[in-house]
Amino acid sequence: MTTTTAPMDTATHEITAHKPRTIDVPLEELPPIDEHYIDVEAPAEATYAALFPTLESALGSKFAHSYCERIGAIETEAHGDLHHPGGTLPGFCVTRAIAPVMLALAGEHKYAKYAVVFRIDLLPGQRSRVRLETRAQFAPGKGKLYKAAVVGTRGHILIVNRMLRSIKRRSERSVNGH
Repeated sequence: MTTTTAPMDTATHEITAHKPRTIDVPLEELPPIDEHYIDVEAPAEATYAALFPTLESALGSKFAHSYCERIGAIETEAHGDLHHPGGTLPGFCVTRAIAPVMLALAGEHKYAKYAVVFRIDLLPGQRSRVRLETRAQFAPGKGKLYKAAVVGTRGHILIVNRMLRSIKRRSERSVNGH
């Protein structure tokens, strides 16, 4: 008796190829693009907890879904638990989750392989710092044009800083009871 873990097409009863998973993208091999940070008047646990609604708000929209489909992203839907490896949002798959200090998401589409890594540093006095590191490897040709459009126009920096400010607001509200 033979068993397999590969998916089977129920109509033809043939084994189908696995869909590539972004969880296989090695973060350390992707070249660093930049890192930004913001200090938060809240402990690391509150800051870590604020990552999830911020990501869901920023990446869980219909726009993000359709954009990811257009550029051929491997992940185009939100599935699973973002607190654990394997959870997805359009464009990303959680690859590492170490509460309350690190959350890494990786993705791939026809123009690039990429990752964002949130690191939360403990600061004195029930404060924390959240750092957002971006890593990416762009495909030759159109990937270089994509990099120029996303990274070269400062659009990437604006989105990253907006996300960091949102994490700060959510974190501080959670500890101040607002």
